Amino acid sequence: MFKQWIALSAMSLSTLPQRIGASSVIVIGIAGVVAVLVSVLAMGVGLRHTLADGGRADRAIVLRGGSDVELNSNLTREDIAVIGNAPGLAVDGSGKPLLSAELVTVVNVPKKDTGTDANVTLRGVGAKLTEVRPEIVMQSGRMFRPAVRELIAGAGAVRQFRGLEPGSVLHLRNAEWTVTGVFTSNGDVHESELLADADTVASATERTGFSSALVLLSSAGAFDRFKDSLTTDPQLRVDVQREPEYYAAQSKALSQAINVVGNSVAVIMAIGAMFGALNSMYSAVAARGLEIATLRAIGFSAMPVMLSVMVEALALALLGGVIGAALAWIVFNGHSVSTLGSAFSQVVFQLAVTPTLVVTGIVWACVIGLLGGLFPALRAARLPVAEALRAT
Repeated sequence: MFKQWIALSAMSLSTLPQRIGASSVIVIGIAGVVAVLVSVLAMGVGLRHTLADGGRADRAIVLRGGSDVELNSNLTREDIAVIGNAPGLAVDGSGKPLLSAELVTVVNVPKKDTGTDANVTLRGVGAKLTEVRPEIVMQSGRMFRPAVRELIAGAGAVRQFRGLEPGSVLHLRNAEWTVTGVFTSNGDVHESELLADADTVASATERTGFSSALVLLSSAGAFDRFKDSLTTDPQLRVDVQREPEYYAAQSKALSQAINVVGNSVAVIMAIGAMFGALNSMYSAVAARGLEIATLRAIGFSAMPVMLSVMVEALALALLGGVIGAALAWIVFNGHSVSTLGSAFSQVVFQLAVTPTLVVTGIVWACVIGLLGGLFPALRAARLPVAEALRAT
């Protein structure tokens, strides 16, 4: 039986070029399903990398109690002073805590592709910015100066929005701001933002407090001690989270929505591709009726015939899956897009077609091929020999 199966499978595959039309329907249909599935899921992977994978375990973010995002939080200067004296903080060479009191607001910047205004985060940061966030590196230009309306733009924001090149002047909050440089931040969410001096941003927005306090801890293990000190202080009403946990929570809902949409679209397309495979494989079995009947007549059993049809369907599906995954990688991997984040501002991220997504797409293709080839294979195995010979 095994030898018969190998012989029939080789014969079936060798005749595929003669049935290029029907075969291409299966390949193209499944390639489309895989390309769409992988590209949509690549959005979720890229977004998780930008948000959930950002941050360090030895950094913590402090918000006002009950606030789930920085935009809704407000900390007074007195709160910041108490936070800066909490145990567990790392300090610089002069003994000052490594803390950045930050003020988050949203400004309108036109998008490059449409020219329409979109919300972009303007983050006012403290003087300890580069010590608290050492991953921030100037890509071009220079750092902004305090007490001056200057800002630096994230590399992701520069790719998506107009007028963010060094030397450009933006009209934000009824004032002119000069872009002095472009920075990178390991591809995290801050590359979607504009950074400026916190006190200057506070003056422009007529605010006296801050949105959050980002602190560098003396070690990752110092978090519990730092958190307990603040949450039990009667002077404060704050929430304390590790930075990675905070950003993971921000990305969870949006990532889930992207995955649901991607899988739903893929399922609908997969059903269509499966029916296309069924139709094509039924046609192939009908066209090979005399061949199959002759093989049965000279002693080939039903099982190898059925398995050879399944192999043909699986081979075409596998080819379609590889083509679809390759197209998704070529076209979408590393492509920058932006979406509305939880703080109602644009988050710029890159689509990431990972090996896991490629394998997922190919597995989907194989399942579609197997389901699409199952019933035609059963028909081929049950084809009455005498009837098929008389019909031809």
